[in-house]
Amino acid sequence: MSNLNLHHLRLFRATAREGTLTAAARALNISQSAVSTQIKALEADLGHDLFERRGRNLVLTEAGRIALDHADEIFRTADQLAATFRIAGGQRRVLRIGALATLSRNFQMRFLSPLAGRDDVEVVLRSGTQGSLLRALEAMSIDVLLTNMMPARDAASPYLVRRLDEQPVSLVGARGRLALAAQGMAALLAEAPLILPTPETALRAGFDAMLDRLGIVPRIAAEADDMAMLRLLARADAGVAVIPPIVVQDELAGGMLYELFRLEDITEPFYAVTIRRTFPNPLLKEVFDTAAPQAAPEDSAG
Repeated sequence: MSNLNLHHLRLFRATAREGTLTAAARALNISQSAVSTQIKALEADLGHDLFERRGRNLVLTEAGRIALDHADEIFRTADQLAATFRIAGGQRRVLRIGALATLSRNFQMRFLSPLAGRDDVEVVLRSGTQGSLLRALEAMSIDVLLTNMMPARDAASPYLVRRLDEQPVSLVGARGRLALAAQGMAALLAEAPLILPTPETALRAGFDAMLDRLGIVPRIAAEADDMAMLRLLARADAGVAVIPPIVVQDELAGGMLYELFRLEDITEPFYAVTIRRTFPNPLLKEVFDTAAPQAAPEDSAG
């Protein structure tokens, strides 16, 4: 084991990812024979075969899967170490944030407020799907994921989940909806066209369950998975929106929209998802210390 060569380990990891010696050699810009020779040297050092051939492809053995897990951890640690010393060298600090594309922009701005206007900090904000951002988090290309969806976890999951906040959800509409709202929430839900989050969202699931309890069949005017689009549809008076008031706080303050009813049993939680790192970004602690978590603020790991 004292002869373990990190260069060999890097070639092994590339081959595991590419699936063939030819593809790995092309990706690394070296000869196929060099890749083959150095993987054989690594297998000799470890005392186990790392691949078995199936047709034209190389498939990891059990020992190979274990070796790949360790290789990934070794190179992640190396990347963290390099990033730590770049920060220690006095360079401007960077916090890389991934945010679910449909997440409230107002909430994102509130999360970032402790860093706003600081000359020593650069914030890089990336939006995307939950799956793509979780992969980016594991690859350490982002430091934290902001989401309103709890990631699926099991005993092998690397995620640490912090519940940052919980926002109420309301029925929001234009002035013309006030007269119907005066007849009560049941009348509003039964007769007004509704602007709803899409069915796969947790918010929609809670709302549908409430309608079922009330025995109401809704008139759906529009569905959207983007809070910004729900806001625009409400502003255009396309119907009554099921939406957290934080999303339309400016419109509520300006009298463009009205909070008709608060849905007491429905809330939208906001989570910050990280992974355990040897050298966590110190800016995250500053942001988390400023945030005021509600309702089970503890970190949890799978």
